Amino acid sequence: MKKISIIGSGNVGTNAAFYIAEKRVADVVLIDVKEGFAEGKALDLMEAAPIRGYDVEVRGSSRPEALAGSDVVVLTAGKVRTPGMKRTDVLADNAQMVAPVCEDIAKFAPGAIVIVVTEPVDVMTLLVLKKTAFKPQKVMGVAGVLDGVRLRCFIAEKFGVSPLDVTAMVLAGHHDQMLPIFQYCRVAGIPVTELLPKRELNDLRKKVRNAGGEIVSHLKTGSAFYAAAASVAEMVEVIIRDKKRILSAPTYLQGQYGIKDICLGVPIILGAQGVERIVELRLTDQQLNAMRLSASLVAELQKSMLESFGLN
Repeated sequence: MKKISIIGSGNVGTNAAFYIAEKRVADVVLIDVKEGFAEGKALDLMEAAPIRGYDVEVRGSSRPEALAGSDVVVLTAGKVRTPGMKRTDVLADNAQMVAPVCEDIAKFAPGAIVIVVTEPVDVMTLLVLKKTAFKPQKVMGVAGVLDGVRLRCFIAEKFGVSPLDVTAMVLAGHHDQMLPIFQYCRVAGIPVTELLPKRELNDLRKKVRNAGGEIVSHLKTGSAFYAAAASVAEMVEVIIRDKKRILSAPTYLQGQYGIKDICLGVPIILGAQGVERIVELRLTDQQLNAMRLSASLVAELQKSMLESFGLN
Protein backbone atom coordinates (compact mmCIF):
# COMPACT_ATOMS: atom_id res chain seq x y z
CA MET A 1 0.00 0.00 0.00
CA LYS A 2 1.24 3.46 -0.88
CA LYS A 3 1.86 5.99 1.91
CA ILE A 4 0.82 9.63 2.18
CA SER A 5 2.21 11.81 4.97
CA ILE A 6 0.44 15.05 5.85
CA ILE A 7 2.40 17.57 7.90
CA GLY A 8 -0.04 19.63 9.93
CA SER A 9 -3.20 18.25 11.51
CA GLY A 10 -5.37 21.35 11.34
CA ASN A 11 -8.51 21.67 9.27
CA VAL A 12 -6.87 21.26 5.87
CA GLY A 13 -4.62 18.38 6.91
CA THR A 14 -7.28 16.40 8.74
CA ASN A 15 -9.91 16.80 6.03
CA ALA A 16 -7.37 15.91 3.36
CA ALA A 17 -6.61 12.73 5.30
CA PHE A 18 -10.33 11.95 5.44
CA TYR A 19 -10.87 12.51 1.70
CA ILE A 20 -7.78 10.46 0.80
CA ALA A 21 -8.95 7.62 3.05
CA GLU A 22 -12.38 7.65 1.40
CA LYS A 23 -10.72 7.37 -2.01
CA ARG A 24 -8.84 4.33 -0.60
CA VAL A 25 -5.70 5.16 -2.55
CA ALA A 26 -3.13 4.97 0.24
CA ASP A 27 -2.43 4.73 3.95
CA VAL A 28 -2.17 8.11 5.63
CA VAL A 29 0.06 9.44 8.39
CA LEU A 30 -0.84 12.73 10.07
CA ILE A 31 2.16 14.51 11.59
CA ASP A 32 1.95 17.42 13.99
CA VAL A 33 4.45 18.96 16.40
CA LYS A 34 1.79 19.17 19.08
CA GLU A 35 2.17 15.99 21.12
CA GLY A 36 -0.84 13.68 20.80
CA PHE A 37 -2.76 15.99 18.46
CA ALA A 38 -2.23 14.03 15.24
CA GLU A 39 -2.68 10.74 17.09
CA GLY A 40 -6.08 11.86 18.35
CA LYS A 41 -7.22 13.03 14.92
CA ALA A 42 -6.05 9.79 13.32
CA LEU A 43 -7.84 7.65 15.90
CA ASP A 44 -11.06 9.57 15.30
CA LEU A 45 -10.72 9.05 11.54
CA MET A 46 -10.14 5.33 11.95
CA GLU A 47 -13.24 5.01 14.11
CA ALA A 48 -15.29 6.50 11.25
CA ALA A 49 -13.97 3.90 8.78
CA PRO A 50 -16.62 1.17 9.37
CA ILE A 51 -19.39 3.62 8.46
CA ARG A 52 -17.58 5.54 5.71
CA GLY A 53 -16.34 2.33 4.10
CA TYR A 54 -12.58 2.78 3.88
CA ASP A 55 -10.06 0.15 4.92
CA VAL A 56 -6.78 2.05 4.65
CA GLU A 57 -4.79 2.85 7.77
CA VAL A 58 -4.75 6.37 9.23
CA ARG A 59 -2.32 7.00 12.06
CA GLY A 60 -0.76 9.99 13.75
CA SER A 61 2.65 10.97 15.03
CA SER A 62 4.59 13.91 16.39
CA ARG A 63 7.93 12.52 15.16
CA PRO A 64 9.47 13.44 11.79
CA GLU A 65 10.70 9.85 11.44
CA ALA A 66 7.10 8.98 10.58
CA LEU A 67 7.77 10.48 7.14
CA ALA A 68 9.93 7.50 6.20
CA GLY A 69 8.68 5.61 3.16
CA SER A 70 6.28 8.33 2.03
CA ASP A 71 5.28 8.37 -1.62
CA VAL A 72 3.68 11.81 -1.26
CA VAL A 73 4.19 14.42 1.46
CA VAL A 74 1.55 17.13 1.86
CA LEU A 75 2.69 20.26 3.69
CA THR A 76 -0.20 22.11 5.36
CA ALA A 77 1.50 23.43 8.51
CA GLY A 78 1.52 27.17 9.07
CA LYS A 79 -0.50 30.20 10.08
CA VAL A 80 -3.70 31.00 8.22
CA ARG A 81 -5.26 34.33 7.36
CA THR A 82 -7.75 36.20 9.48
CA PRO A 83 -10.03 39.03 8.29
CA GLY A 84 -8.08 41.95 6.85
CA MET A 85 -4.96 39.89 6.15
CA LYS A 86 -3.49 39.12 2.76
CA ARG A 87 -1.83 35.79 2.02
CA THR A 88 1.53 37.55 1.99
CA ASP A 89 1.04 38.74 5.58
CA VAL A 90 1.86 35.24 6.85
CA LEU A 91 4.98 34.88 4.69
CA ALA A 92 7.68 35.54 7.31
CA ASP A 93 6.14 33.36 10.02
CA ASN A 94 5.37 30.48 7.69
CA ALA A 95 8.77 30.56 6.03
CA GLN A 96 10.42 30.17 9.42
CA MET A 97 8.11 27.24 10.16
CA VAL A 98 8.49 25.51 6.78
CA ALA A 99 12.29 25.70 6.42
CA PRO A 100 13.18 23.16 9.16
CA VAL A 101 10.34 20.89 8.04
CA CYS A 102 11.96 20.72 4.61
CA GLU A 103 15.07 19.27 6.21
CA ASP A 104 12.95 16.51 7.75
CA ILE A 105 11.33 15.77 4.39
CA ALA A 106 14.69 15.56 2.65
CA LYS A 107 16.14 13.33 5.38
CA PHE A 108 13.29 10.88 5.91
CA ALA A 109 11.35 10.96 2.61
CA PRO A 110 13.94 11.69 -0.10
CA GLY A 111 11.92 9.91 -2.79
CA ALA A 112 8.61 11.63 -2.10
CA ILE A 113 6.60 14.03 -4.21
CA VAL A 114 5.69 17.15 -2.20
CA ILE A 115 2.41 19.06 -2.44
CA VAL A 116 2.54 22.47 -0.76
CA VAL A 117 -0.56 24.05 0.79
CA THR A 118 1.07 26.49 3.25
CA GLU A 119 0.48 30.14 2.36
CA PRO A 120 1.61 32.05 0.39
CA VAL A 121 1.74 28.89 -1.65
CA ASP A 122 3.75 30.05 -4.69
CA VAL A 123 6.57 31.34 -2.47
CA MET A 124 6.44 28.36 -0.10
CA THR A 125 6.66 25.98 -3.07
CA LEU A 126 9.96 27.56 -4.10
CA LEU A 127 11.23 27.47 -0.50
CA VAL A 128 10.45 23.75 -0.29
CA LEU A 129 12.16 23.17 -3.63
CA LYS A 130 15.31 25.03 -2.54
CA LYS A 131 15.51 23.61 1.00
CA THR A 132 14.89 19.98 0.02
CA ALA A 133 17.03 20.19 -3.15
CA PHE A 134 14.48 17.90 -4.82
CA LYS A 135 14.09 17.85 -8.58
CA PRO A 136 11.59 20.50 -9.76
CA GLN A 137 9.08 17.92 -10.96
CA LYS A 138 8.82 16.55 -7.42
CA VAL A 139 7.53 19.76 -5.80
CA MET A 140 4.30 21.61 -6.58
CA GLY A 141 1.59 23.69 -4.94
CA VAL A 142 -2.14 23.10 -4.62
CA ALA A 143 -3.32 26.57 -5.65
CA GLY A 144 -4.20 26.01 -9.32
CA VAL A 145 -6.47 23.08 -8.55
CA LEU A 146 -8.11 25.00 -5.69
CA ASP A 147 -8.67 28.17 -7.73
CA GLY A 148 -9.96 26.10 -10.64
CA VAL A 149 -12.47 24.18 -8.55
CA ARG A 150 -13.75 27.42 -7.05
CA LEU A 151 -14.24 28.87 -10.52
CA ARG A 152 -16.04 25.69 -11.59
CA CYS A 153 -18.43 26.19 -8.68
CA PHE A 154 -19.12 29.82 -9.63
CA ILE A 155 -19.64 29.01 -13.33
CA ALA A 156 -22.03 26.18 -12.41
CA GLU A 157 -24.00 28.56 -10.18
CA LYS A 158 -24.15 31.12 -12.97
CA PHE A 159 -25.64 28.61 -15.45
CA GLY A 160 -27.66 26.57 -12.98
CA VAL A 161 -25.93 23.34 -14.02
CA SER A 162 -24.02 20.57 -12.28
CA PRO A 163 -20.40 21.50 -11.50
CA LEU A 164 -19.52 18.08 -12.92
CA ASP A 165 -20.27 19.51 -16.38
CA VAL A 166 -17.86 22.43 -15.88
CA THR A 167 -14.11 22.60 -16.41
CA ALA A 168 -12.00 25.64 -15.57
CA MET A 169 -8.41 26.82 -15.84
CA VAL A 170 -6.82 29.39 -13.52
CA LEU A 171 -3.14 30.28 -13.93
CA ALA A 172 -0.49 32.56 -12.39
CA GLY A 173 -0.03 33.41 -8.72
CA HIS A 174 -2.40 32.50 -5.92
CA HIS A 175 -3.08 36.14 -5.11
CA ASP A 176 -5.18 39.07 -6.31
CA GLN A 177 -3.70 38.78 -9.82
CA MET A 178 -4.59 35.10 -10.40
CA LEU A 179 -5.63 34.63 -13.99
CA PRO A 180 -8.77 32.73 -15.09
CA ILE A 181 -8.33 31.67 -18.74
CA PHE A 182 -11.91 31.77 -19.90
CA GLN A 183 -11.40 30.36 -23.40
CA TYR A 184 -10.31 27.16 -21.62
CA CYS A 185 -13.26 27.18 -19.19
CA ARG A 186 -16.14 25.12 -20.54
CA VAL A 187 -19.69 24.06 -19.77
CA ALA A 188 -20.33 20.62 -21.31
CA GLY A 189 -17.56 21.40 -23.78
CA ILE A 190 -18.83 24.88 -24.71
CA PRO A 191 -16.35 27.71 -23.96
CA VAL A 192 -17.84 30.16 -21.47
CA THR A 193 -16.60 32.95 -23.75
CA GLU A 194 -19.40 31.89 -26.11
CA LEU A 195 -22.00 31.84 -23.34
CA LEU A 196 -21.32 34.97 -21.31
CA PRO A 197 -20.69 38.63 -22.14
CA LYS A 198 -17.42 40.28 -21.11
CA ARG A 199 -19.04 42.05 -18.15
CA GLU A 200 -20.14 38.75 -16.59
CA LEU A 201 -16.73 37.19 -17.22
CA ASN A 202 -15.17 40.10 -15.34
CA ASP A 203 -17.57 39.46 -12.46
CA LEU A 204 -16.44 35.81 -12.34
CA ARG A 205 -12.80 36.92 -12.42
CA LYS A 206 -13.33 39.17 -9.40
CA LYS A 207 -15.31 36.49 -7.57
CA VAL A 208 -12.65 33.78 -7.89
CA ARG A 209 -9.88 36.19 -6.93
CA ASN A 210 -11.76 37.10 -3.76
CA ALA A 211 -13.05 33.60 -2.98
CA GLY A 212 -10.65 32.79 -0.17
CA GLY A 213 -10.95 36.24 1.37
CA GLU A 214 -14.73 36.04 1.31
CA ILE A 215 -14.64 32.83 3.35
CA VAL A 216 -12.17 34.35 5.80
CA SER A 217 -14.46 37.36 6.26
CA HIS A 218 -17.35 35.07 7.19
CA LEU A 219 -15.36 32.76 9.47
CA LYS A 220 -13.68 35.65 11.36
CA THR A 221 -11.17 33.41 13.15
CA GLY A 222 -10.02 31.01 10.45
CA SER A 223 -9.51 30.30 6.77
CA ALA A 224 -11.08 28.09 4.11
CA PHE A 225 -10.26 24.38 4.27
CA TYR A 226 -12.80 21.99 2.71
CA ALA A 227 -12.06 22.91 -0.91
CA ALA A 228 -8.31 23.02 -0.26
CA ALA A 229 -8.42 19.58 1.36
CA ALA A 230 -10.47 18.19 -1.53
CA SER A 231 -7.95 19.66 -3.98
CA VAL A 232 -5.10 17.93 -2.12
CA ALA A 233 -6.94 14.61 -2.23
CA GLU A 234 -7.54 15.03 -5.96
CA MET A 235 -3.84 15.62 -6.64
CA VAL A 236 -2.80 12.72 -4.41
CA GLU A 237 -5.13 10.34 -6.25
CA VAL A 238 -3.82 11.49 -9.64
CA ILE A 239 -0.24 10.86 -8.52
CA ILE A 240 -0.78 7.51 -6.80
CA ARG A 241 -2.95 6.13 -9.63
CA ASP A 242 -0.76 7.71 -12.33
CA LYS A 243 -3.76 9.29 -14.02
CA LYS A 244 -1.71 11.78 -16.04
CA ARG A 245 -4.34 14.50 -15.82
CA ILE A 246 -3.87 18.09 -16.91
CA LEU A 247 -4.23 20.29 -13.84
CA SER A 248 -3.00 23.75 -12.95
CA ALA A 249 -0.44 23.95 -10.14
CA PRO A 250 2.40 26.22 -8.98
CA THR A 251 5.56 24.63 -10.28
CA TYR A 252 9.11 25.74 -11.07
CA LEU A 253 9.38 27.52 -14.41
CA GLN A 254 12.54 27.45 -16.50
CA GLY A 255 11.53 29.68 -19.40
CA GLN A 256 7.97 28.52 -20.04
CA TYR A 257 5.66 31.46 -20.80
CA GLY A 258 8.82 33.61 -20.82
CA ILE A 259 9.16 33.19 -17.05
CA LYS A 260 11.98 31.50 -15.17
CA ASP A 261 13.36 30.77 -11.71
CA ILE A 262 10.06 31.14 -9.84
CA CYS A 263 7.14 28.89 -8.95
CA LEU A 264 3.88 29.93 -10.60
CA GLY A 265 0.57 28.32 -11.48
CA VAL A 266 0.64 26.72 -14.93
CA PRO A 267 -1.02 23.70 -16.56
CA ILE A 268 0.88 20.49 -15.88
CA ILE A 269 0.49 16.84 -16.73
CA LEU A 270 0.45 15.22 -13.30
CA GLY A 271 1.28 11.57 -12.79
CA ALA A 272 3.33 9.11 -10.79
CA GLN A 273 6.55 11.02 -11.46
CA GLY A 274 5.04 14.31 -10.34
CA VAL A 275 5.09 17.16 -12.85
CA GLU A 276 5.63 15.08 -15.97
CA ARG A 277 5.27 18.01 -18.34
CA ILE A 278 4.43 21.71 -18.28
CA VAL A 279 1.80 22.54 -20.89
CA GLU A 280 2.19 25.88 -22.67
CA LEU A 281 -1.24 27.11 -23.69
CA ARG A 282 -1.83 29.59 -26.48
CA LEU A 283 -2.65 32.81 -24.63
CA THR A 284 -3.60 36.24 -25.90
CA ASP A 285 -1.03 39.01 -25.59
CA GLN A 286 -3.16 40.55 -22.84
CA GLN A 287 -3.28 37.28 -20.89
CA LEU A 288 0.44 36.71 -21.29
CA ASN A 289 1.19 40.22 -20.04
CA ALA A 290 -1.14 39.68 -17.08
CA MET A 291 0.58 36.39 -16.30
CA ARG A 292 3.99 38.03 -16.36
CA LEU A 293 2.73 40.83 -14.10
CA SER A 294 1.50 38.21 -11.65
CA ALA A 295 4.88 36.50 -11.91
CA SER A 296 6.71 39.74 -11.11
CA LEU A 297 4.72 40.11 -7.89
CA VAL A 298 5.55 36.54 -6.86
CA ALA A 299 9.20 37.01 -7.86
CA GLU A 300 9.55 40.03 -5.60
CA LEU A 301 8.28 38.07 -2.60
CA GLN A 302 10.40 35.05 -3.44
CA LYS A 303 13.53 37.20 -3.74
CA SER A 304 13.14 38.67 -0.25
CA MET A 305 12.33 35.28 1.22
CA LEU A 306 15.32 33.55 -0.37
CA GLU A 307 17.64 36.34 0.76
CA SER A 308 16.48 35.87 4.35
CA PHE A 309 17.60 32.23 4.18
CA GLY A 310 20.77 32.89 2.17
CA LEU A 311 19.44 30.83 -0.73
CA ASN A 312 19.99 33.28 -3.59
